Amino acid sequence: MTARKLFGTDGIRGTANMDPMTPELALAVGLAAGRLFRGEGPRPRVVIGKDTRLSGYMIEAALQAGFVAVGIDVMLVGPMPTPAVAMLTRSLRADLGVMISASHNPYQDNGIKLFGPDGYKLSDEVEREIEAMIEAGGIEKAEPKALGRAQRLEEPAGRYIEFAKATFPRGMKLDGLKVVVDCAHGAAYKVAPTVLWELGAEVIAIGVAPDGFNINRECGSTHVKALRQAVLAHDAHIGIALDGDADRLILVDETGQVVDGDQLMAVVAEHFQRTERLRGGGIVATVMSNLGLERHLARLGLSMARTAVGDRYVVERMRDQGFNVGGEQSGHIILSDFATTGDGLIAALQVLAMVVEAGRPASEVCRRFQPLPQVLRNVRFAANGHHPLEDGGVKATIAAVEARLAQSGRLLIRKSGTEPVIRVMAEGEDPNLVEGSVAEVVQALERVAS
Repeated sequence: MTARKLFGTDGIRGTANMDPMTPELALAVGLAAGRLFRGEGPRPRVVIGKDTRLSGYMIEAALQAGFVAVGIDVMLVGPMPTPAVAMLTRSLRADLGVMISASHNPYQDNGIKLFGPDGYKLSDEVEREIEAMIEAGGIEKAEPKALGRAQRLEEPAGRYIEFAKATFPRGMKLDGLKVVVDCAHGAAYKVAPTVLWELGAEVIAIGVAPDGFNINRECGSTHVKALRQAVLAHDAHIGIALDGDADRLILVDETGQVVDGDQLMAVVAEHFQRTERLRGGGIVATVMSNLGLERHLARLGLSMARTAVGDRYVVERMRDQGFNVGGEQSGHIILSDFATTGDGLIAALQVLAMVVEAGRPASEVCRRFQPLPQVLRNVRFAANGHHPLEDGGVKATIAAVEARLAQSGRLLIRKSGTEPVIRVMAEGEDPNLVEGSVAEVVQALERVAS
């Protein structure tokens, strides 16, 4: 029997308590992943963290039951950033790590992300193996005497706080720097303000009152209006926006201008190049990153390798080819000298250190290149219907637009790996051509999307 497709570009994701994101599925994941990752030692272990969504309680309990049933000891760490779970998995020598989160999605969604004992997200091959085990069923459970145990880990937040602080340059402080941090009412609502304050910053924290429903709602890295307003109102030097599980980072400079992942990668790459810390001769980014970034790096003699969308694919390329800087325009910044996955707080600390070292405003330090005009629009389609990208008229429209943009830009069409949405992106030197190209493709998609 062919296993159904459960894993997308960032784990399993869906509306909580609806297929596939049900307690039954979470139980099955615990059984299958637990059986697959049983270590050689007598007491294999798994670390389970979550963000602040109400449904996290349900999924956490179901996962715990699955792991315990196959003889895995469970360490529960509660609300904790995704990169903290990856770090704790390695630090505690666990056989597996699990993060319950739907990242930047609204509260009604949730998801399951899995990490191996090395702290890296599982490969496509391992995910397919788990899917096949779930589909086949009949997973062997432990004998009563071999059942696992579950416990709450003491002070997991303190472990991550000290880990994050240790990535900041020794002897440097954030004294005199006024920082606004928006934690999106998510997993970093305690740890991020604490780290910044303990490093010396004056901290204005927003998005730090989670109630199970307000995660990512008009706040965080996908809604920076509140952060911009706070930076200007408090006359702050810089603003930091994280998403619900704190693996993304978007900055706002002192003028209220947004600094996206492309600019952040340029900042870090230049600094690492100057300090002879950059490996691989460049960076890794995805197909969504702006051509302006690629051209800027080329002028510096640096390369930019592109991957499919998803920070896991960026990490895989970085590991395969020896890069230590990579990321996505959306704010996943992977600095492999410090972490195995995107870590919004650690990336922010590195940029803050560069601002302090330069002694110049964030608006000067963080503006490295002029992006080419870029337009991105999303088209939602009926998940159970005819796929719009298979329509002949849509294909013809896309081909015509690609030919029109060929000399001065590019068109990218892709289906989201986390929701029934088609993303249409174009960029080029002529903003009117870019806007018109996207509008034409979107119109063709919308005719057949419902």
